[in-house]
Amino acid sequence: MNIQWYPGHMTKARRMMQENIKLVDLIIELVDARAPLSSRNPDIDELGKGKSRLILLNKADLASERWNDRWSVWFQEQGYFVVKLDSRSRAGMKSIQNVIREACQEKIERDKKRGILNRPIRGMVAGIPNVGKSTFINSFAGKACTKTGNRPGVTKGAQWIRLNRQVELLDTPGILWPRFDDQQVGIRLAMLGSVNDEILNLQELAGKLGSFLEEYFPENLQERYQTEFSAGSQPYEMLVKIAEARSCLTRGGEPDLDRAAMVLLDDFRSGRLGKITLEFPPEGEYDKRIKE
Repeated sequence: MNIQWYPGHMTKARRMMQENIKLVDLIIELVDARAPLSSRNPDIDELGKGKSRLILLNKADLASERWNDRWSVWFQEQGYFVVKLDSRSRAGMKSIQNVIREACQEKIERDKKRGILNRPIRGMVAGIPNVGKSTFINSFAGKACTKTGNRPGVTKGAQWIRLNRQVELLDTPGILWPRFDDQQVGIRLAMLGSVNDEILNLQELAGKLGSFLEEYFPENLQERYQTEFSAGSQPYEMLVKIAEARSCLTRGGEPDLDRAAMVLLDDFRSGRLGKITLEFPPEGEYDKRIKE
């Protein structure tokens, strides 16, 4: 399964980010807690050298709490400040203002020594499409100050938002890199909905998701569809069982695998399959990846 997707507006977004990076004190990077490494853009590390960094593990409510904690520790060990977050319910939001000040404490102290008092901290909000940047800003500000949507690429231009006297945020469009050198990264992003479904083979994608769930989260599958999945089931067999469990049948009574694939993907993306993490911190026994 070969996934390549890089709309033209993302090239423009990268240039815009590069031009604006010098204006900010802090980069606030949202990642999807279900796949924290795959949902990061490696360009941001290069663009953000020398800036304070805050990682928001967004959609933490959809991911395994155990692995949310492990990922928080892992990112902290890499030198990032980290907050677990559910932007929609505002869970974790209260702690962010204090963490922003902590991340920028050196900058605040330098300003004081130069006689600059109460200058707001300027943060750039960055992340790949559909990771929840605009929802985060709206929740943080307590009002609808940016356009939001549930499809990739809603935010097309950068915009400044003054949250309060202490913090100003620069919202940026979601950007992906030009190619996925590791196809497993592309597959995880497709599972999350960060890649346009229209360019994907959804049966194949759902089959890969089902195989992963069967290996690492079998109870979630069985509880959701109330059916037994044999160990080592082929993706086709799994989709057939889901089709039968959800009455996804053609007019001739045959299993409708396209509909079954969408049922599985929608159930995962919405959290109806339970709290699931797609990848684990890349250390020792936790270096588990979705299989080819």
